[in-house]
Amino acid sequence: MLKDFIKNEIPDEETLKAKIKEERAHLSASQMKIKEAALPVMVLFEGWNAAGKGAVIGKVIRNIDPRFFKVATMDREPSPDEKRYPFLYRYIKEIPEAGKFQFFDTCWMEEIVDGVLEEEMNPEVYKKRVRSINVIERQLCDNGYLVIKFFFHISKKEQKKRLEDLQSSKDTKWRVDKADLLQNKHYDKCLDVFESYLEDTNHSRAPWYIIDASDKKYAELQVLQFLNQGIDIALKNQKMNVPILQNAFPMEKMPKLSEISLADKTLTDAEYEAQLDTLQKRLRDLGNKVYRKQIPVIIAYEGWDAAGKGGNIKRITEALDPRDYVVEPIASPEPHEKARHYLWRFWTRLPKTGHITVFDRTWYGRVMVERLEGFCSENDWQRAYNEINEFEKELKDWGAVIIKFWVQIDKDTQLQRFTDRQNTPEKQWKITDEDWRNREKWDLYETAIDEMIQKTSTTFAPWHVLESVDKKYARIKALQIVIEELEKALKK
Repeated sequence: MLKDFIKNEIPDEETLKAKIKEERAHLSASQMKIKEAALPVMVLFEGWNAAGKGAVIGKVIRNIDPRFFKVATMDREPSPDEKRYPFLYRYIKEIPEAGKFQFFDTCWMEEIVDGVLEEEMNPEVYKKRVRSINVIERQLCDNGYLVIKFFFHISKKEQKKRLEDLQSSKDTKWRVDKADLLQNKHYDKCLDVFESYLEDTNHSRAPWYIIDASDKKYAELQVLQFLNQGIDIALKNQKMNVPILQNAFPMEKMPKLSEISLADKTLTDAEYEAQLDTLQKRLRDLGNKVYRKQIPVIIAYEGWDAAGKGGNIKRITEALDPRDYVVEPIASPEPHEKARHYLWRFWTRLPKTGHITVFDRTWYGRVMVERLEGFCSENDWQRAYNEINEFEKELKDWGAVIIKFWVQIDKDTQLQRFTDRQNTPEKQWKITDEDWRNREKWDLYETAIDEMIQKTSTTFAPWHVLESVDKKYARIKALQIVIEELEKALKK
């Protein structure tokens, strides 16, 4: 792309000024359309050092109400704390809300190419990182984001001249560091790495725009033109459905809920107490080992209302060091969460290495409550199965242990527990009108749950069904499964 890049003729000074004025006005007028259409705009600036990215960002944002944009300047390397999260974590945290701009002064590209150039990233890791980037960019676009990527291109000679100009003044000398000089010295090697990355991450939903940055005013004009063009097209195409991708992950064969027997899945109080104590001691020991080995653990709970998720979670967590885990109760998204990609609020709640996060309800709300209550379109929830599998694969590749529980009861058991809650003063806070409304849709929910389990029970993150007519039985089974999965991870 860079090696074949053909420069257009730069307009004369008067024409440049006129065109820049026109494009600035266009962008200024577009910001209210973006707000009204709730279009999130994510703009990535990459390119050669000293190519003028920061200066152009500064000029572009002058045309936008400061309430509608943020600029994220990403460090070349993640901090020690950020290294304890997945590669994409620190970038996804910064994605914009609907109706707003987020400008990135470098994004995930710099971390990747620096790793290659410094020979700290082998080809296999490079492929995984590129795959992760392509997946998240596609997901963002499919979920309504406009992702625009600029690469500022200058020649070796031009870069050297700019670096020398900066070094010649004591006021700007500090802006030139060793990395800048090395990049110019090894320009051809860098060009090869940049070229490969741009080709590997150039796709129709989020293509690369190569900016001729040899003239600063012309660079601004190109950015404004491509940005305005992208916004206009995105606003026109907002209501278009996007393709439902075929599943590409190996799956575990799972039964339907109606095929799972709940009979004889019981324990006596004596059996329960004896097993509980033994299993919790084993889990406590494994929790310490997981911390020492820096393995992240994600335990995800879904299930029928009144199935016993809370008590089940309690028996897991009371065996763990309270400094090493957190329980995330997931309710309806807050406004700032609803304004972003639906997985954002889960990305930002992930455990760091060595820690455990227990999710009391999860990202699977997309294909259950959001599907059945009309909180998202059919295209949205149909697409979500693959997006969720991709999300969990990203976590698995990072090194996480993923344990997913469906807590299963029958309709009669739920009615009995609802009635008990309603008639017991100290339990009444547990029952709401919404619980009764959801119960009326039991059959619809069961159909959705069956489809969810069939389409997201991958070999790397399978579902485990906990038969919970007897809560004691379900608690012991959950402990056994968590212990088994942690032991497998520690053996690796």
